[in-house]
Order: sequence, then structure tokens, then C-alpha cells
Amino acid sequence: MNKVNIKCVASKGAAIPQYKTSGAAGADICALLSEPVIIKKGSRAMIPTGLYFSIPEGYEIQVRPRSGLAAKNGVTVLNTPGTIDSDYRGEVKVILVNLGDEDFTVNNGDRIAQIVVAPVTTGLFEQVSVLDETERGSGGFGSTGK
Repeated sequence: MNKVNIKCVASKGAAIPQYKTSGAAGADICALLSEPVIIKKGSRAMIPTGLYFSIPEGYEIQVRPRSGLAAKNGVTVLNTPGTIDSDYRGEVKVILVNLGDEDFTVNNGDRIAQIVVAPVTTGLFEQVSVLDETERGSGGFGSTGK
């Protein structure tokens, strides 16, 4: 398993990300709230974590939903996966959306998302006048069948 050091500042009361099992790819991150936040069904909210990271260049942190929140409550991360770039030093906030049937309450300390550290590959974009042909061509959005 590859490991990379990530420096983290945690505001008072914030929880450092934790991997819950030895095989987990994502570390849970928690809400840091002074009072509960109610996300009405069909609405979204930006939830603070009190966490700030210094990510080494060549890496990113991806913010992903927690499957339990999605399956049990219909609550997920809106911009999935969200990217925390290596040059960002602000607080990590998670945009949660409530797609469930009932309002959802986020309490201080609730596990709201998971983060995955990933290497970054930078593309070298080359302008050309024509692209090579493929069997699929320009078909998309289900064009290859069910």
C-alpha cells in the first residue's frame, strides 16, 4: 500500500480523518458545527469540517460520499468526486445534497463524507484538426446498449 504524508490543521473540536479498517481506501471526515444543520429534502448545504490540508504537489484529495448516508438517507456529496488541489489551503467544506424523502439533520461530529488521496496526472493538450476513427465514434450517453 502506498502512503503519502498529508499535513493537517484541525480547528478546535475538529476530528482528524480516520480510516475505519485496514483495507479502507477512504478516510472518514466529520462535520464541525456549532449547531445542527437541517437539509430539507431536495436541498443542499455546505458543511464545514474544520480541516485544512497541505497536500504534496502531484497529489489531490478526492471528497466522496459515504455509502451508508446515501443508502439509508438519500444524502450524498453533490460534486462527486470533489477535488482538493495541492495548492488549496482553505477549510474543507462538503456540499451535501438531500435526495431522500425526509429532511436530514447533520450534527456536530457526524461522519459526512470520505476522502481518498490520489496521484494526479497532468494532460498535455495538443490541438489537431481531426481525430482518429474508432468503432464507437461520437456515440455516447448509452449508445452502446443497456
